[in-house]
Amino acid sequence: MGKFEEDLEAVYSKIAATRRDPLNGRDLALELESIKRKLLALWRRRLVKSNHTIMELVVAGHLLYKGYRVDVEVEVGEGLVCDIYARNDSGSLIVEVETGFVPPDHSSDPILYRAAREASKIARYSRFADEFALAVPPYHVLQVPEVLYLDPEDRDPSELALVKDLLDAYYSRPPVELEDIARAKLSSVYVVNVDRAEVLELSAKEYCELFVRPLLALPIAATSVSI
Repeated sequence: MGKFEEDLEAVYSKIAATRRDPLNGRDLALELESIKRKLLALWRRRLVKSNHTIMELVVAGHLLYKGYRVDVEVEVGEGLVCDIYARNDSGSLIVEVETGFVPPDHSSDPILYRAAREASKIARYSRFADEFALAVPPYHVLQVPEVLYLDPEDRDPSELALVKDLLDAYYSRPPVELEDIARAKLSSVYVVNVDRAEVLELSAKEYCELFVRPLLALPIAATSVSI
């Protein structure tokens, strides 16, 4: 067994050890084991990256024990494959995992790159489920444009136009339509502590108040303020 397989197994065991009880007759450990095997198979084909994969497993475990039916790497439409797709009696949920990675090509514009990527995820994916969430490690603060933390009916059209300009600069094939930006929803943010295999679930507004607004008050955050 290689190092990554050992790490994945260790995280799986940590999740399973803390959540032994069945839920409504379901064998949750078996369901989590199935998700782990799927992720491992995708990793072996180099279709997913190691840190991203382990975060997916932690979030999947969190949702399973909340009563969701969970799958990973699911095609949802228009060629989009979401990281986590979950359903319960209330409806559907998509979760996209964001590790904060910035490729070398964007070493000179990392904040704008992250803002565009995260805004694009919200606009493209959120319409395929009743709720949409981003999952992040504690060491990455999302660079989502502040207007997207608001409910769609509370958004300023001029601020949405700025987001559209940002996305056009980074995503042109296909472009992200203004209508999709305007109706995009960010329901929750999951802060994922892989070391402890735990998830802190916050509403988008709670995350913005706790993590984003303190940074926006700093002079170094001028780039974030402008998007």
